[in-house]
Amino acid sequence: MYQDVIIAGFGGQGVMLIGNLLAYAGMEAGSEVTYIPVYGPEMRGGTANCTVVISSEDIGSPIIQSPKSLIIMNQPSLDKFQPRLIDGGIQILNTSLVDASIAEDRVTTYTVPANEIADGLGNTRMANMVALGAYVQATGCVPLEQVKESLKSVISSRYGHLIPKNAEALQAGADHVAKQMK
Repeated sequence: MYQDVIIAGFGGQGVMLIGNLLAYAGMEAGSEVTYIPVYGPEMRGGTANCTVVISSEDIGSPIIQSPKSLIIMNQPSLDKFQPRLIDGGIQILNTSLVDASIAEDRVTTYTVPANEIADGLGNTRMANMVALGAYVQATGCVPLEQVKESLKSVISSRYGHLIPKNAEALQAGADHVAKQMK
């Protein structure tokens, strides 16, 4: 098994957090994992991204030029990364902030109004978790329950009270994509 993803959005949308969470879940599931955050002037409002690779075998390079999948949280990220996605790849689009009408036909696109779903759960800031749950459902790269369990490793104990709500957001994203997959 091999899966890679570029996760991209505005600084402050929790892109690095869900990348880190996905990497931990892959590691806890016994896979080889790499996680590369891209920091710089993109933080705090500009575009930010990270790359995660999960594999059952050794990973030759953590650098991904043509990803198999994308999680796109905003329009500038779609504009930047969609052209790099391999033919037949999978992308999760946060349609709260992305115009899905420009999604290319050469890839499989799952549309997820992540901000609205998160808002319905009580906190718009969980849109990142909704998007990650959607991605896990669409790719099957790690079990969703493993991602939920890994929340304890990624979310500071100071914010431990938020773990159940984040798990709920992961599930809501997975459920949203499961309906589209039927």
